[in-house]
Amino acid sequence: MCSHRKTARGVLFLAAILGLAVGTAAASTNGKPPAHIIFPVVGQVQYTDDFGQPRPGGPHQGNDIMAAKKSPAVAAEAGKVKYWTSSASAGCMLYLYGQSGTTYYYIHLNNDLTKRNDNRGKCVSGTSYAKGLKNGAKVVAGQVIGYVGDSGDADGLHPHLHFELHPGGGRAVDPYPWLKRGQHLLFAARRGTPFTLDLRGTVVVASQDSLQIKVSSVSAWPMRQRQSKLARKILVLVSSSATVQTVPKAGGPGKKSKLTNAKQGQAVDLWTAPAPTTLKAERGDDLALSASLVSLIAP
Repeated sequence: MCSHRKTARGVLFLAAILGLAVGTAAASTNGKPPAHIIFPVVGQVQYTDDFGQPRPGGPHQGNDIMAAKKSPAVAAEAGKVKYWTSSASAGCMLYLYGQSGTTYYYIHLNNDLTKRNDNRGKCVSGTSYAKGLKNGAKVVAGQVIGYVGDSGDADGLHPHLHFELHPGGGRAVDPYPWLKRGQHLLFAARRGTPFTLDLRGTVVVASQDSLQIKVSSVSAWPMRQRQSKLARKILVLVSSSATVQTVPKAGGPGKKSKLTNAKQGQAVDLWTAPAPTTLKAERGDDLALSASLVSLIAP
């Protein structure tokens, strides 16, 4: 399941030979990663602390994050991106030079044009890298910069993102602690893009103007992104203009209700009001989302 690729030392050596610019942020020797980075993949993931495990060519220099093919890969922090397209082992690869001085490697990005392992795509914007993203572009934290795949020597294995973290642009360190503390996004979209979410889960606590939900799944529109098995608590603002109703478990028309009628553990289906995308909304920060429809599911 893990890639067999050249070590980070080998990639950096090749970069030096080819004269690739590493950027001012990566040149910093005192850069420390943010305590809480944005988790680099949006969607259901699996990963372990496989840093340092034996690999052909040397110890594993990052963590492999298993995810569905073409899952969005997002910027761990604000910074500048640079394409890397010439490594047979890393495949389609991208550097993110973070504002903190940290360099992040995004390796084995997508190179398939279909959902199958066709290998017909190239390391270009829209296939490996985010659509419209230019080489050398500045990005904001949480911005989509690429798509998970199995390019390079990960070909035919489970799609995954090989993620490396290099403080100050130096040697790789184990990214696992940062991944464990990472802020997972509910969805990813260009800032300012209108969105609405369908949050499904159970009631934690309700008041007259807010509802905390233990969210099990989220669907984002119009980007058509979906995540399940979340188990995340999210506090949503419910204004007086929102519709609150109770609906039968088997389906059918709803009856007008009050938010204070919600019971702890009751199933709920909540639609957020259309709003422009912000990082707070993507993260699901408390009261960053506002409800337009709350459907309490009758027992």
